[in-house]
Amino acid sequence: MAGGAAGRAFIGSFTTAGGPGIVVADLDPGTGALIRTGAVKTVADPSYLAVGHGETGPVLYAVSETVGGAVAAYDATEAVPRPLGRPVPVGGDEPTHLALVQGHLLTANYGSGSVSVLPLTAEGLPQPPSSVLHHEGSGPHPERQRSPHAHQVVPDPTGRWVLGVDLGTDSVRVCSLDERTGELRPHGTTALPPGTGPRHLAFHPSGDHAYVLGELRPTVTVCRWDAAAGVLGAVGETPLFPDGPDVPVQPSAPVVAYDGRYLWAAVRGTDTVAVLALDASGERAELVTAVPCGGRWPRDLVLDPSGRRLYAANERSGEVTWLDVDPATGVPRPAGSLPVPAASSVAFG
Repeated sequence: MAGGAAGRAFIGSFTTAGGPGIVVADLDPGTGALIRTGAVKTVADPSYLAVGHGETGPVLYAVSETVGGAVAAYDATEAVPRPLGRPVPVGGDEPTHLALVQGHLLTANYGSGSVSVLPLTAEGLPQPPSSVLHHEGSGPHPERQRSPHAHQVVPDPTGRWVLGVDLGTDSVRVCSLDERTGELRPHGTTALPPGTGPRHLAFHPSGDHAYVLGELRPTVTVCRWDAAAGVLGAVGETPLFPDGPDVPVQPSAPVVAYDGRYLWAAVRGTDTVAVLALDASGERAELVTAVPCGGRWPRDLVLDPSGRRLYAANERSGEVTWLDVDPATGVPRPAGSLPVPAASSVAFG
């Protein structure tokens, strides 16, 4: 953690699969260990979390990944996060991801293939949606791509653009957000190879490149990002399994090192973390190795604020593992775990 200060982690889980809701843990900055301090269970399936700031301090946000999805806000200054009002419907089904952009909370709604915009009050409270943008299209996969499935929504490093990653349509959609009205406006679309099933993307720290992780085809697509024009263009592709995987796999979460030297990707099925080396420009990604994640079905992977450790939320084995990263090689190794049934995501704050 920056400056060696202790911090906290918030862990989402699937309550319908036996998860405890949102788990709170203290973070030991020396060892990376997570020490559970409490939990709050006020919404169903708080599968993805984000931490923002209101006038009175940090606010924790959680999606409720359900039909007729919602978001919930919590006062994160307290030992156990306290709900701030009732959950707010997002106007879409099964939200899987959320992001804070220009005073708004945005959700990617997997079930309905849409992105919702919820204005935030000065205190950080979400309001009913000001805009719901529905994606259109499909892909070749007979079950997973019959319709749009927005899986992630994320601002670009400048904060000017919003990118929506759609697994169902093999595309990344670039939009602008009107800060005054809260309207999300389509700007452009980047098509990926049919059947890629893009799940999440991560930006290079330079802001000039982004890396799109395919869930249906286990690949990393390297893209140039032109922030001035709001254009994302694919320039290369790196397979995570050059000879093909031995078992069915579903890559889940890409993470880029703060210094831009490495890209890590969690892979469900093999239950590994793939390690890719990035060149100085960020335009080439070379697969180095893959190592065990320390559990089964790593749904999420995040880097701690110090950049020294990765944390994997292992849904099917029910724990969060932390992995120490070798600074010379970028290769992580499991160093400990915290039991969390049906773990789905980790956020620091």
